[in-house]
Amino acid sequence: MRSAFDTARAILKGETSALAECEAAIARIEAGDGPINAVVVRDFDRARATAKAMDEAGPQPVHRPLFGVPMTVKESFDVAGLPTHWGFPEHADYMPAEDAIAVKRLKAAGAVVLGKTNVPQNLDDLQTNNPVHGRTNNPHDHSRVSGGSSGGSAAALAAGFVPLELGSDIGGSIRVPASFCGVWGLKTSYGLLDSFGHNRPRTDQSGVALNVIGPMARDAADLIVALEVLSGTPRPHEPRQAGAPVEKKSRFLILPAHSLAPTERAVSGAVERVGDALANAGCPVDRASPLFPDLATQHANYVRMLLTALARGAGTEHIEPMTLAAWFELQDEQARNRRAWGRLFTEYDAVIAPCWGTTAFPHDDTPFANRQLLVDGEPTFFGAQMAYPGLATFPMLPACSVPVGADAHGLPIGVQVITDFGKDYDAIKFARLVNMLMLG
Repeated sequence: MRSAFDTARAILKGETSALAECEAAIARIEAGDGPINAVVVRDFDRARATAKAMDEAGPQPVHRPLFGVPMTVKESFDVAGLPTHWGFPEHADYMPAEDAIAVKRLKAAGAVVLGKTNVPQNLDDLQTNNPVHGRTNNPHDHSRVSGGSSGGSAAALAAGFVPLELGSDIGGSIRVPASFCGVWGLKTSYGLLDSFGHNRPRTDQSGVALNVIGPMARDAADLIVALEVLSGTPRPHEPRQAGAPVEKKSRFLILPAHSLAPTERAVSGAVERVGDALANAGCPVDRASPLFPDLATQHANYVRMLLTALARGAGTEHIEPMTLAAWFELQDEQARNRRAWGRLFTEYDAVIAPCWGTTAFPHDDTPFANRQLLVDGEPTFFGAQMAYPGLATFPMLPACSVPVGADAHGLPIGVQVITDFGKDYDAIKFARLVNMLMLG
């Protein structure tokens, strides 16, 4: 299957057509999605009509970098005429009349939306299962999770159904599924992309604290194109050459394991090998720094803010509300933490860490608060692993999940490349370097 960028270029050159690419993607979904259950809302007839109209109209003078590219989007984004329910049966009949801003921009760039991908209920789990559409399985091992909450998105990419997806991330919801499924995902800088139309069904809520939207793909170059489209700044170029080359003076800080989160040897070892590969390529690499913020304090504050943000959803009434004064103090803590990361990035260009302490784990319907996770055979508290997504989420930083290998069972391993606030393209650039050094 072609990348999104290569698909659009081939259509514009007349080597294929929008309808042919649409039909091929539909055929892949219909043939392979049964045991995976990723693309749970299908809009194939409208997609065919859209692709056919694009072929009849032909390329337009306005640059459309995703012209004719078939893709899917996470169920939690509004798409006019399709249900948005976030896994809640009581909202299964809700049909928004307008596309989310991100969906509008993707369509304006030429993307053909085939449907929507599965999510956990309320988007609040690291596995994907809900009462409306059931469970999504990892394409590499159906007994394992695909991740969450963008689990259907990552599974659709890993299965080769589509080249491009749209996800969201508040607790690793882009990075963890991408890591578990062996694809690419970008958690963007907070506030960089407009999230209107990504709100709980039948509400006009403002953006949830910490939450961002971002692209997911099978190819790093597609992340660049999608990020430009989603930010409203598309421009003609060859994305494989986009951005300044990575020079040997680029400096990296490696965090193979978090003090609060037990980590599989396969995962921490992969991060160590990334550090070795960068050092062998001539880049300065450190494995410790006094500039690191207090990660234990950061994690405690992140969990408090995350639980407060999630408390706005149904089924979270057990979460204790926070006073306004406490919320303002928590925001002050976040500001202090952001400044600490800013000081770190005066000395380093990127921090590289696990996205999660294990590879994809077996399906587990135990409530989150009581769930255990086996780490090299030892049972540990599942929630401790949230320390890894929180590394970039609490200070609002961009982080790109990049495939770097597999464990002994063939399950993908991804790492996250974290860069300074607003340097989202650098996160992709350094992730591409890591992927090239590790996988060729």
